[in-house]
Amino acid sequence: MIDLKVVALAGGVGGAKLADGLAQVLQPDQLTIIVNTADDFTHLGLRISPDLDTVCYTLAGLANPETGWGRVNETWNVLTFLKQLGMPDWFTLGDSDLATHLTRSYLFANGWTLSDITQDFCRKWGIRVRILPMSDDMIQTRVFTDEGELEFQEYFVHRECRPIVNGFKFAGLENSTPAPGVVEAIESAKAVIICPSNPWVSIDPILSVPKIRMAIEGRLTIAVSPIIGNHTIKGPAAKMFSELGIKPSVVAVAQHYGNLVDCLVIDNSDDSLTEKINTLGIRAYPTDILMDDQFDRERLGREIIDHILGWENVQL
Repeated sequence: MIDLKVVALAGGVGGAKLADGLAQVLQPDQLTIIVNTADDFTHLGLRISPDLDTVCYTLAGLANPETGWGRVNETWNVLTFLKQLGMPDWFTLGDSDLATHLTRSYLFANGWTLSDITQDFCRKWGIRVRILPMSDDMIQTRVFTDEGELEFQEYFVHRECRPIVNGFKFAGLENSTPAPGVVEAIESAKAVIICPSNPWVSIDPILSVPKIRMAIEGRLTIAVSPIIGNHTIKGPAAKMFSELGIKPSVVAVAQHYGNLVDCLVIDNSDDSLTEKINTLGIRAYPTDILMDDQFDRERLGREIIDHILGWENVQL
């Protein structure tokens, strides 16, 4: 077996899919997944961690295959009665999903950290790879829009990404630290993989936590584009690029990450932009990046790992 340790940065459905593909290719002790927690929030008194839950549900085989988020075979009894009682229903909490949030909130109230809770969930759900929140501290993405400053879930779910984006901030960063094991995992890894997650609101929060970006700098880093053509595979990344005055494309993704990344994995349909990416000092690697099913996830994960193994700077 090859001695290769990899760290993946992930958030959202796209990040969860690639994380699952990598978990199928690597041994459990070879992969650490660091997940965005800046979209965490409190709703109806419950502490909710959407990206962590999506990644964990996906790797546990519990995710809704149609949406990519939430639980498979979900029921909606509690939500139905919440509506009858006039409670906010814009964030759809299924009955099985609700059990996760109730447990997390109970454990928080009893002194557990987010890292402790995530580790406990992974053990109970049979997830063997290590999943870490980016921080145990509360960090929240705030979106500056033409309708004012919005909490991320208000923008993303309640307003359905309709407001025009002007910028972002990550409240709480100044007093935050990486979760236990995050920096150590990066420093012991041969490569870092940035999953095809939204660069602005899934990956930037992770990179903004003090010490994380510094730990990644100088390490072989491969990003997978969340954009094909000028469209986002899933989510509002392309819309955000456009509203910030940037033409959405794989070149824009490369420019966003800049010299942090050595390689950008793009779709074959964007092959004509390879040279533009290469001129930025980033090696473009065209392939099929759509992950429509489990086979696609494993195929893309294996291609990326093979590409890492073939990289001349990796000393195994």
